[in-house]
Formats: sequence, structure tokens, C-alpha cells
Amino acid sequence: MKGRLGLQLAAPVLAVGFALLVSALILLKAGYSPLDVLDVIVSDGFKRERIADTLNRAGPYYISGVAVAVGFKMNLFNIGVEGQYKVAALFAAWAGASVTLPAAIHVPFILLVAMVVGGLWSAIAGILRATRGVSEVISTIMLNSISFGLSSYLLNRYFAAPRGEFAETVGTVRIAKSGRLPSLNGPLELIGIHLPGSVRIQSFILVAALVGVAYYVLLFRTRFGFDLRASGSNAEAAEASGVNPRRMVVQAMIVSGAIAGLVGLNNVMGEAGRYTDVSVVRGLGFTGIAVALLGRNHPVGIAAGALLWSFMDALQVPLSNNELPKQITAILQGVTVMSVVIAYEIVRRVGLRRDAAVLRRDGHEAAPPHAGPAAEVAPA
Repeated sequence: MKGRLGLQLAAPVLAVGFALLVSALILLKAGYSPLDVLDVIVSDGFKRERIADTLNRAGPYYISGVAVAVGFKMNLFNIGVEGQYKVAALFAAWAGASVTLPAAIHVPFILLVAMVVGGLWSAIAGILRATRGVSEVISTIMLNSISFGLSSYLLNRYFAAPRGEFAETVGTVRIAKSGRLPSLNGPLELIGIHLPGSVRIQSFILVAALVGVAYYVLLFRTRFGFDLRASGSNAEAAEASGVNPRRMVVQAMIVSGAIAGLVGLNNVMGEAGRYTDVSVVRGLGFTGIAVALLGRNHPVGIAAGALLWSFMDALQVPLSNNELPKQITAILQGVTVMSVVIAYEIVRRVGLRRDAAVLRRDGHEAAPPHAGPAAEVAPA
């Protein structure tokens, strides 16, 4: 048990170390000093501004990683998170701006709309997989393209704010204050954590935390989660025990899409207060795949992966300010993901060999000594 735990802990450490080594070699080859980059990371990366930026970025990354992880647990590759949160954010922003409700109801209403739309959009891929055998990889990629065009059409044709209300960009009507997530600056001030006036920690990080708790409870403490994980591990055995594989595929995709629907609400329910192509950032869905791989589909691991990824994103500004290549963070991210995947595969194979060796040893020790052929017994 201790040996297996040691292998599991060694894998990410070795992977990150290898990624740092590769990045250092690339910096040297490009004519930059790795020590200068390290100095910026240590001196500027842990300032309160960077920590706030890291936390704000980590929320959407974490939710995206959880959405992907639900599919991974079922052996489904949901590449459609990108399109799911795009459509969900548009409908949630429009619905949130169309009603007037108390804050205690308004905020959950917007979150619920996003989850319903994301789940329904993802259900298309699940139904195609369950009824026609269409790979969810192909269908979700195609649905991403459809969602981009559909959201743009709906925004310009039906959901856009009246002309002249917003001169800068096309978007929905602004959501009322009761439908927006407040800043955490005030509560932090009460406990003695003072932030610069320009720094704002968004409470969307709390939504991400609730998603993590719900993910853990659903997948590891409920019958549905057990059936989902069993189906992902061995579909034939799960079906033999009474689990309907087609229904489980559709349900897993709906849950994954419902979680994905929340990804794009960070700015929609924050300072922007409305849907625009700027407020709903692209690329979060694909980053979620990397974060889920880094975290091994575990809620705590995904959180660590999201924080690491967002921390490297936040370093781009100080690196650029010090005339150092900010692209090194993208290289570090890519090499880290690749290294983690390889490291865990090595750990898996080493673990299997160790288990096989233990079984052979135990079987050899348990075998009775050879006593020669048994004596024949004459029939009565």
C-alpha cells in the first residue's frame, strides 16, 4: 500500500520536474537565463495581485476540468465543453436580464438556466452515441462548430441589446445587480486581508468549490456514481449487474454538459454583467481537458491542476514586463501535461508488474509440497 502511494506521489513530482528541465533547456537555447525567469516567478508571482488573478482564472478551469472528468469516468471523451458553455452562457445571460428577482433567487436561477442548456446541448452527443453508435469525439467537435455559429446568430438576431445602449460591443442586456456574483474583497477585508483597489477576487471561485463538492458526492457517494464508474471500468460487467449502458451514456453526457454550462458565467455574472464575445472567453473547454488529465479526474487533483495552470497563465504579465518570453508558460503547460500522462502510464505499468510479482510469490508460498501421484482408490 505504501509502495503504491509512493508511486502515485512520485509521478506528478517527476513530471513537473521534467517539464521544468525541458523549459530551462528551451530558455537557454533561445538565449535567456532560466534563473531570471525563476526570479520573476518567486518575486512577482506570489504578490497579492497575481494570487487574485490565479484564483479568478482557476474557477472556470476547475469547473471545465470537472465537466471533462465526468465523461472520463464513463470512458467518454467530451470535447464539446467549449460549445456547451458558449450556448449556455448566452441563454443564461438573456434569461437573467429578462427577469427581476431577489438576489437569493436570481443568482440560482441564472446558474440553473446555464446548467439546463448545457445539459441539453450535451445530450445530443449522448443520444447519438447511445442510439446510433456515433463517437462522442466526432459529435462534440461538430457541435462546437454549430454552437459558435448558432450563438452568434441568436445574439445578433434575438438577444442583442438595443442599438445605442452599448457602443463598444454587441451583447445582451446587462443583468441586474441582484443576478450578479459579488466580490470577495469585502469579506476578506473583515478577516484582515487587504487588497489593492484595482484587485478584485470574484466569488465565482465559491461556485467552483460547490461544483467540486457536488462532483465528489455524486460520483463517489451515490448509486448513480457507482454505476457510472463501473460502466466506465467494465461496461460488460456493469450491464450484467443490471446497469443500462445506453441510458448511462446519455445521463453521463447530460451531467457533464450541465457542469460545463457553468464555465462561461465568470464574467457574465461578474463585472461585465452580460454576454459578449469578450466576456465569454474561448478556450476554457480545451484547457479543462488538460486540467482533468493533470488531476487524474479526482476533485482535489483537478483543483491542484487548475491552480497550477492558472498560476502559469498569471505569470505571463510579469514575464512580459521584464522582457522575458511569456510563451515559456505555454511551453511549460504543454510539457507538464505530456509528462504527467506519460508518468502515470509508467506508474500504472510498474504497479501492474509489482502486483503480478506479489501474486506469483504468494501463490508459490501457498502451494503444498509435491507428494508424488495420489494413490488410486478402488471402487466400492
